[in-house]
Amino acid sequence: MVVRLPWSGDLGMHAAVLERLRADLFHPGNPLVDEDTPSPYHSPWTVLLALLASVTGWGTFSVLRLAALVDLALFVSGVAVFVRTFTRERAAVPLALLCLLCLYGVRLFAWSGFPGLTSLCLTLAYPSVFALGLAFHLWALLRRAVAGAWRTPAFLGLGLPLAGVLLAHQFTGAVAVLGAVAMLLGARPWPARTVWARVGAGAAVALAVPACWPYYPFYALLGTGGLDAIHRPLYAHLPARFCLVLLGAAALAARARRDRRDPLVLFFALGLVVFATGGVTGHQAWGRILPAVLVPAQVALALETARRAVLVPLTAAALLVGAWAQAGVLTYVLRPAAVPPVLRQVRAVALWPSFAWAAREVPRGQTVLTDDYYALRMLPAYGAYTVAPAYPDVFLRDEGRRWEATHRYFAAKTSRAERLGILKEYGVRWVVQRDGGPGLSPDDPALRRAASGPRGLVLSEVVPGRSGGAVAAPAGSVRAGAR
Repeated sequence: MVVRLPWSGDLGMHAAVLERLRADLFHPGNPLVDEDTPSPYHSPWTVLLALLASVTGWGTFSVLRLAALVDLALFVSGVAVFVRTFTRERAAVPLALLCLLCLYGVRLFAWSGFPGLTSLCLTLAYPSVFALGLAFHLWALLRRAVAGAWRTPAFLGLGLPLAGVLLAHQFTGAVAVLGAVAMLLGARPWPARTVWARVGAGAAVALAVPACWPYYPFYALLGTGGLDAIHRPLYAHLPARFCLVLLGAAALAARARRDRRDPLVLFFALGLVVFATGGVTGHQAWGRILPAVLVPAQVALALETARRAVLVPLTAAALLVGAWAQAGVLTYVLRPAAVPPVLRQVRAVALWPSFAWAAREVPRGQTVLTDDYYALRMLPAYGAYTVAPAYPDVFLRDEGRRWEATHRYFAAKTSRAERLGILKEYGVRWVVQRDGGPGLSPDDPALRRAASGPRGLVLSEVVPGRSGGAVAAPAGSVRAGAR
């Protein structure tokens, strides 16, 4: 998966972030549209990757492959060190990895920030995997720090990885915070006052670093709306998607009988309360806390199975069922002829079509107008801008106006003059649309056909001088003028 980087999701967004940071490390602007706005995607991790790209000269996707490799190593090692704070049983770590990958349900599910096999295959290069791996290391270090009564400098240092998780992926940051609280409340023996004071000092560092981060105002993200609609699916089909996790819940119940302050039990309870509250109150974006429910249950089953051999057959059966539900990921790395016949009908998240045919024509920093779902999410990966952002953006004040202009351009009743005005207003140099679909015809004098792609799509260049002034300024000039 590191080599192939299967593309079905937000890979284009993260590639676009690297493209912007490589172009201007200190003022990258919006990753998707040609505006000088902050972005929560500009994290310490992405800045470090952009620096690496600048030093080595590697392409964006080469750097993303390296990021995927680092993310994978960080995740696996994080799980290992975290599990070893609970047991020294040799089978516990591989069992925990298998449970985290496969113990879900019988219905396919994939979302960034979730460590399921399908999710990881599609998001391995994302900051969310980096953040989750770092969170596992943080929880392990915190357990050891409290148990060993580490000194104040060590606790101050623990604030840095938590700050890194918060800045890299805010949803995983919320999971990391709940996990840290559970590790503290479940510590045995109960920490002394001096330890709590040191914990407070570390927490102050974790809160202060995001406040000082120059690329975006972290605390402005608190209370922002507009994300509930896209997260509504997290509350759908829960029994089919997560039925196998009930075994983990049973393992947690067994642990709770032995110790009511078991850290995994507390972690699960905290996550469940937040997740349920989001569902009841209509704050579906809170559903992103779901890993705080799944992870402790999955780890608990691994620990109980490593401890009690009688559970091995049941756990193995559950893992086989979960693995079969996600076996379609083999199609991401195998040639169709190499996929075993028995797996060819297994469902998989479909990969997206390539837009290399259009990216070859569009120079970096120029703006494309399109309403195509895939073009909006993929072309920015190659350095282009779009008029409307493919993803909700809390810092882009005219997001709604940009979408209204895009819909108006492609509306059947919009006049030619109005369409030309939209091209001029947003400095559009390229248009991607269906041949024969609404919008200016690719044969209109204001456009020049540049390339044709699958699904009947056509890339057209806006012709200078024939579009009523709809000629874009040189790349980057809009943001430069704004500054």
